[in-house]
Amino acid sequence: MAITRFRHRTLAVVGLAAATALALSGCTSGTSGADGASGDAAGDAKITVGISQFVQHTALDAAAEGFKQAFIDAGYVDGETVVFDEKNANAEVATATTIAQTFATDGADLVLAIATPSAQAAAQNLADVPVVFTAVTDPVAADLVASVDKPGGNITGTSDMSPVADQIALIQEIKPDAKKIGVVYGSGEVNSSVQVELARAAAKKLGMEVVEATVTNASELMQATESLGDVDAIYTPSDNLVASGIGAIVGVAEDKGILVVGSDSTHVEGGAAATVGIDYTKLGHQTGEMAVRILKDGEDPATMAVETSKDTELTVNLGAAKRLGVELPAELVDRAVNVIK
Repeated sequence: MAITRFRHRTLAVVGLAAATALALSGCTSGTSGADGASGDAAGDAKITVGISQFVQHTALDAAAEGFKQAFIDAGYVDGETVVFDEKNANAEVATATTIAQTFATDGADLVLAIATPSAQAAAQNLADVPVVFTAVTDPVAADLVASVDKPGGNITGTSDMSPVADQIALIQEIKPDAKKIGVVYGSGEVNSSVQVELARAAAKKLGMEVVEATVTNASELMQATESLGDVDAIYTPSDNLVASGIGAIVGVAEDKGILVVGSDSTHVEGGAAATVGIDYTKLGHQTGEMAVRILKDGEDPATMAVETSKDTELTVNLGAAKRLGVELPAELVDRAVNVIK
């Protein structure tokens, strides 16, 4: 798939559903415990950074890569002055808890928690270790921080709150006669419930209504999408189950000729027609910069405000739109930052 216009890069096809085997052994860049070579910005001692990722899919993978790159950009040397101990919960809350407990026992210097369930597990099990999170939509609703301005504990990070109102408006721009929007999301994810509430409010202002279907695992996505019935468009929120199984939703939409608008670019890579969303690599890098300030400069997570993405990008997928039976307005395509052919 080619990318044209302002930015030339290849967007990856969205990741497959999470592997069934648990990955507690992690994917470590080196061994911890010994002093290593120093980087100009990193200091002399080797540090260990635990990374707890809730599930494998493109957005969360990108956030992890951006986070690690921030350390390299700050002068740390991977495997020498910093060791990344990466573990994946494969969408199991119990496994996320075990991962957090493992990091506490092993004495990680800092932990990155990627996605709300992993962040909640870290917050509950890592009282004495600084924790930063990313890909968390509403850290207050998830009981991670006291407030976004003053988190008040040992945990802070970045929110991936999507511009939901803009995304719902995008549906109307593409399909002006749309009246009913279908939304499928995981029933156990606080971040998803928050987004659905925002979508419902935004749709009401534009004279549309939202029809919901919830799932408890990715295998239910196809049936849930079919249960939406006669909808004019489908909106896919930033939900881990949705992201890991976006193909199931898109497949139903293609069969029925229904517009799909996603909440981030990985959904568009996976077959949605368009989004106004954040760049998860940049969000992860922003989180890594916060982590560096904690480790290098001694900043206190309790007083570090939760940050949000500094910019959004319009991404469209011309091939996906055609498969969904939708013609994207020329003006929309013209102003897109990323155009997937």
